[in-house]
Amino acid sequence: MSRKGKLPIPIPKGVEIQIADSEISVKGPKGTLRQRLVPGINVHVEGQQINVSLDEAHSDAGNFHGLYRSIISNMVLGTTVGFERKLEMIGVGYRAAVQGHLLDLQIGFSHPTKLQIPEGVQVKVDKNTLISISGVDKQKIGQFAATIRAIKPPEPYQGKGIRYEGEYVRKKAGKAAAKK
Repeated sequence: MSRKGKLPIPIPKGVEIQIADSEISVKGPKGTLRQRLVPGINVHVEGQQINVSLDEAHSDAGNFHGLYRSIISNMVLGTTVGFERKLEMIGVGYRAAVQGHLLDLQIGFSHPTKLQIPEGVQVKVDKNTLISISGVDKQKIGQFAATIRAIKPPEPYQGKGIRYEGEYVRKKAGKAAAKK
């Protein structure tokens, strides 16, 4: 049994939990999220907390105990507070702009790079180089941020590229430093 999976999840005021068949639905002030559950994972609402437990008949479901507890906890947190991920673009001429449902990145390629913004995700651009991704679903936000970063990850020689806010990129010495 997972230590993390045993912990109860507190339900804040204004959040409704519905469990039907093998699906849980969390409705809060910021939106609604749904998640299908694997067989062997049982979810119970007791008072003002959610308990995730294992079904004894499914011995292989123990692998998912802590995972589904964390997913449900993130659903509750996302529908009340929301999640945000920030990216910064470092490089001469690098800039971003939101055009409807597209994120337009100009990062030194000969062609424009446009990404479709997923449904349920909001993107804001500050100072043309700071990208702020926010929304209710932590997985969608993290995946979209990783997709943007993967287009031009920070390189170790000059530090140019797209990186998470506060990410430290260790720089390498170039050829000039290697010569003697």
